[in-house]
Amino acid sequence: MASSFAEVQALDSHTYQGKFPDEWSIGNVPHGGFVTSCFLSAAALHFATTHAARNQPHTITLHLSFLRRTSIGPARFTVRDVKLGRRTSTLHVALTQPDNDDDDDPEPSVLGYLTQSNLGTEQGISLPTGWSLHPPPLLLLHSSTAALKADRDPNWTRARRLSTFRKAAARTEFYLPRQGQLAPAMADEWIRLADGGRFTQTALGFVVDQFPQIVEIHPDAAAAVASSFSSSSSGDQGADGDGDGGRRSREEEAMRRTKWYPTVLLNLDVKKALPEEGVEWLFVRVRAKRIQNGRMDLEVVVLDEEGDLVAVSDHVCLIVGAERNTTRRGRSKV
Repeated sequence: MASSFAEVQALDSHTYQGKFPDEWSIGNVPHGGFVTSCFLSAAALHFATTHAARNQPHTITLHLSFLRRTSIGPARFTVRDVKLGRRTSTLHVALTQPDNDDDDDPEPSVLGYLTQSNLGTEQGISLPTGWSLHPPPLLLLHSSTAALKADRDPNWTRARRLSTFRKAAARTEFYLPRQGQLAPAMADEWIRLADGGRFTQTALGFVVDQFPQIVEIHPDAAAAVASSFSSSSSGDQGADGDGDGGRRSREEEAMRRTKWYPTVLLNLDVKKALPEEGVEWLFVRVRAKRIQNGRMDLEVVVLDEEGDLVAVSDHVCLIVGAERNTTRRGRSKV
């Protein structure tokens, strides 16, 4: 991935400025994974400059609470040093975006705690655990991504482009099981960047939030979405009782049928440092334990081409209509 991805610049020793571009958004809202990568970039730059002597370049844990909807445009990250230690250090980072030019004291949109360390110098007890993914992922032909890249792997195929609503998804290529996913409420993928770039350490924030939507590939999804749409539309006809919209245009109805999955909480546990030059391919498995009343959990596991564990992540997400995404941003919460 290009060095400018999720890049931030220092304004002073504890304040960093970034930008959320339209092409890395979902509808009118920046992609949550892109926002997460900006947090990782702010922490990395903070320890490359303000605390360079500590030699703690890697975020090993991250916890983000998404309080308010973010918006396309400039973003400011304010860092507070909570604990500076010899092996690990902890930061509190607040993301703010003014609602207008006169907003001198905007409320935070996202708050995070990040733990910094050095994955290259860690020492201590290491023991095998016997952990593995179950069910095991489908194999790659000749254990190589060469056939995958050419879309000739017998077990995997390139996914079609997603809707223009999910613009950030167009920045990547997904390769999914040819015969369908191995279990309901679970999705496996191989992922690479559409422009041929490489995933670096800070890009892990984006990777753990970029996958096929569990709700939309679930075998019972069509009936559930239709039921939800019918319930939310009841009592909302026009003055003439027209049940197919009345005041609402066809475009607005289509937007209501499209779902948006805003993140409430995201945790990241990084197990391994990627090479400095990055990697072209990563494997991702995402799985939900419960999808209920418009809310779901997600467990995300990231492996490299050798099958080594790179990171694990847990999310709490809402399931709402896409019109919640496209309304004007204000002080309101998601």
